[in-house]
Amino acid sequence: MSDIHIRVEGRAGRITLNRPDALNALTYDMVRQIEATLDDWRSADIDLVLMDAKGNRAFCSGGDISEMYAAGTAGDFEYGQRFWRDEYRLNAKIFEYPKPVVSFLQGYTMGGGVGVGCHGSHRIVGESSQIAMPECGIGLVPDVGGSLMLALAPGHLGEYLGTTGFRMGTADAIYAGFADHFVPEADWADTKAALVNTGKVEMIKPVVPDTGKLVERQRDIDSFFSGEALGDIVRALKASNSDFATNTLKSLHRNAPLAMACCVQIVRRLRSATSIRQALDQEYRYTHRSMAQGDFIEGIRAAIIDKDRNPKWAHSAPDKVPDIEVTNMLLPLGEDSLSWEEMP
Repeated sequence: MSDIHIRVEGRAGRITLNRPDALNALTYDMVRQIEATLDDWRSADIDLVLMDAKGNRAFCSGGDISEMYAAGTAGDFEYGQRFWRDEYRLNAKIFEYPKPVVSFLQGYTMGGGVGVGCHGSHRIVGESSQIAMPECGIGLVPDVGGSLMLALAPGHLGEYLGTTGFRMGTADAIYAGFADHFVPEADWADTKAALVNTGKVEMIKPVVPDTGKLVERQRDIDSFFSGEALGDIVRALKASNSDFATNTLKSLHRNAPLAMACCVQIVRRLRSATSIRQALDQEYRYTHRSMAQGDFIEGIRAAIIDKDRNPKWAHSAPDKVPDIEVTNMLLPLGEDSLSWEEMP
């Protein structure tokens, strides 16, 4: 059975991720298939693209990084760099696509799943939706264009979501700008059928979700995450004995210090961004270097390979990252920079 089901039905081009046992994790081949399909459908006689996934547990839990780990531990960093280059090009194409892209995001939508599911024009969440950018937990920065959504989120929400990997439910995802509409999952089949039959996004009938957690935390987030660098944020949290500060510090101490420090800087740089390409360029500066200079391989080992959940990060604490190391990770890549020549 194929990992992805691509077809045209009625007025819609349909892309269904089909790895439910693997939480629909995105393989390199799936990335290339989706990109080629979207290129073909630009001139096809369809009105919209409908993206969904098999299974109840996840739309897409992220990228399938086991092959990347195997290559990286063997000293082959080019495989991962090539994967990211092609994936980021796909993310930009979805964001800039000339036809409506409607995605149905049940269960987990994280990391690479955000890059496929959260850049379209109509992003639908339901009761089970859990959306997050947890990359700092494996030594990466929030990528696949997710840093742009973090930068555009209210207040300093972007720094908080990016460094902690907080999982957003329905209302939180809409509030933070990662989703557009709440449609009860019992209505999804009828909604998809209406979209296929008519090709009209007006067939989406959203309802108002209950209030999420982020609205209540916004004041605390803006207060503690307003510092210029990760160290400033950590020191502000340490100076407080509030429950929010205590719990947030626990989250920060689980993740890779260098990745979090770079995440904060990327989000700050993108506050005035006008294109997703600017975000992907910044992200790729880090991911291109992440195996040779960062904590990525150790992060995968601890979370995916050995599953001991005890990574040995290069830095002992979130406030122990020298500024020069952040600068070095985010320097321009010169001839290795992303190329947009293959974009329409």
